Amino acid sequence: MAQGHTITVEQVARHVRVVHGDQVLAESDRPLLLRETGCPERYYIPAEDVRLDLLTPSSTHTVCPFKGTASYWSLPDAPDLVWAYPDPKPDVARIKDHYCFYDTDVS
Repeated sequence: MAQGHTITVEQVARHVRVVHGDQVLAESDRPLLLRETGCPERYYIPAEDVRLDLLTPSSTHTVCPFKGTASYWSLPDAPDLVWAYPDPKPDVARIKDHYCFYDTDVS
């Protein structure tokens, strides 16, 4: 990690429900909470708790020097709404097979 940059990943005992419009995209009692310097807290939800059938893979990929290369998925009205790190860096290996969501109501 860069000096002063930290990432923590922890299992949290919280029910998380992700809704976009009127669709429930994910619901989990076992999310991971990722905290990263300079970024908002994000919930990463296990693949088994995500409605992958509603999502379409995107051609978008981004690279984070701390987490690795992210792949994205879209809804018809929300491009690149969801991302995951298929092969995350060792420091955040726990987020493998977990999905994270932009611009959704997480409750």
